[in-house]
Amino acid sequence: MTDTLPQTALQPFLDAETVVLRAPAQAWSASDGTMGAAAIHGVYLGDVRLLSGLTLEVGGAVPEPIATVPLGASAVRFESLLRGLDDPGADPDVRASLARITATTGIHERLTLTSRLDREVTTVVRMQLVPDTTTMETIKSGRGPAGAPAVSTSAGSASWQGEAAHVTLDGRGAEIEVDAAGLTLTWPVTIPAGGAVTVGFDLQATVDTAVVAGVRAPARWSALDPAPSDDRLARWLERALDDLEALRLTTSSAPTDVFLAAGAPWFFTLFGRDSLWAARFLLPVDDGLALASGTLKVLAGLQGTESVADTAEQPGKIMHELRSQTLTLGDSGISLPPLYFGTVDATALWVCLLHDAWSWGLPDSVVVELLPHLSRALEWMRDDGDSDGDGLLEYVDETGHGLSNQGWKDSGDSVQWRDGTLAEGPIALVEVQAYAYEAATHGADLLDRFGEPGSGAPWRAWAARLREQFHESFWIDDPDGAYLAIALDASKRPVDTVTSNLGHVLGTGLLSPEQAALVAARLVSPAMSSGFGLRTMSTDSAGYWPLSYHGGSVWTHDTAIAIAGLARDGFDAEARELAEGLLAAAPAFDYRMPELHSGDDAREIPRPVPYPAACRPQAWSAAASVAVWQALHGVTPPRA
Repeated sequence: MTDTLPQTALQPFLDAETVVLRAPAQAWSASDGTMGAAAIHGVYLGDVRLLSGLTLEVGGAVPEPIATVPLGASAVRFESLLRGLDDPGADPDVRASLARITATTGIHERLTLTSRLDREVTTVVRMQLVPDTTTMETIKSGRGPAGAPAVSTSAGSASWQGEAAHVTLDGRGAEIEVDAAGLTLTWPVTIPAGGAVTVGFDLQATVDTAVVAGVRAPARWSALDPAPSDDRLARWLERALDDLEALRLTTSSAPTDVFLAAGAPWFFTLFGRDSLWAARFLLPVDDGLALASGTLKVLAGLQGTESVADTAEQPGKIMHELRSQTLTLGDSGISLPPLYFGTVDATALWVCLLHDAWSWGLPDSVVVELLPHLSRALEWMRDDGDSDGDGLLEYVDETGHGLSNQGWKDSGDSVQWRDGTLAEGPIALVEVQAYAYEAATHGADLLDRFGEPGSGAPWRAWAARLREQFHESFWIDDPDGAYLAIALDASKRPVDTVTSNLGHVLGTGLLSPEQAALVAARLVSPAMSSGFGLRTMSTDSAGYWPLSYHGGSVWTHDTAIAIAGLARDGFDAEARELAEGLLAAAPAFDYRMPELHSGDDAREIPRPVPYPAACRPQAWSAAASVAVWQALHGVTPPRA
């Protein structure tokens, strides 16, 4: 007799599944194009799933899959054989190609049957579809689908609705039947001798409550100059830029300001931190700086104006996440309002992007337009961002239902002592102080250039005080060389776990050359560098686990930030070592680098182990390819 464990809701795995997307639409399937075998499968628009199942029969038989052929981020072709229709002989005579194309409002499916036979083939094609209106929140939590929506049919079309979504299916001449299992689309077809025939359907939807919309115009990426010197990097860049084009969105209230959705499948919306880092990475290839400008403007338009504890809004603060409705994260007790400001770093990062975008050629007129928002962002850092007046930025969730950690490592166990004990807040993160220092110094430069004479001086003085307090508080002595704590806890004690956060401090101007050398050496130590990128936590920490979300895994963007900082501070060898780790990992993921992967040692395993629930594609992981290219090739902005 064996013990039976209670069933719990589990977040769907993603790594083995096939996705095509054109934000805010996406379609997830098995490698043969069918949907329904995995919890994530389906067609989505925004935060609503429109279909949860799709199967295919030709002549009463299921096609035999032979290949999945990606045609870019937004299209794929599934190749299969129909041997039940063949003549005798070893070679296949009849094949099926199912093309799936995503648009910003749905998908187009086209099944082409091709024959080399010298006679006509008459058969019947049937597709079985399962209509759905389950929310993304429900799917991510691992809970079952919502009840089947009521479906109406009329003259070769069908429609259904739910969760504010209105769905229309055009069967393109199919006979459509509805039963308890869903929809059946039937096409009697004749394949000409030596010819082909095509059938299919179009699925489109609108969502009344949508706060974001897709971008149909093509992206404008500048040529990479110089061309990447490593073929792995070239292939990563090619795929990444294609994915990034498909991840572009606007908000419903600011339709001309384009930004990047955080990632598929969960985060097809505006995230302050994610969108800012992605836009910052992409500055060297952002032709006309349209993406940087759009990201800055849309976030400025949502900048906080008052203090609201429930949403974490404060005057001058940059938001964290935009949703159409309150987001409840499973049984965690976390409930985030539609416009949530629970992030400690996005405000400083907004200032950093504004300065860097100007360095890459953002028109002076745009900087002048955003100057009032810059001043309010700096004031937030000085006032509400430093809640206890000690000269450092800290955070704490005041509501009991917001995010307990509000830096980029926002899981509940991400800030812990080396013995595995969780640190108690308010928390002052190491990298946030570096972002704030860089924002204050560079913000001062912009104020001096475009504002009142001398208006930058108070912010340089504020930055100098932060720097002094930082160096008094964050360094920990160690036989292998002093290192920076991940954070200060509520008692202002340096939390002693060695983490990747310290890599974010490089290149910000906060460290002396000698201090930067200590950080560089720690980053490439065997405890931190896995050979496939930079671990989020050192292997000598009690909480380390290679498949821990923020406690030992490797995040592509996190490694890229460290690479960029190393390069800016002159540690080219260390930058190349960490870059080689990402390039060694890229082929294993078909050059579509995921949100994160395992921190297992490359000396022990030949290829990186996926983190099975990682978003892929994800904006800052894709954009990291440009940051790595820039660091390895010494590319600098024209106003550097």
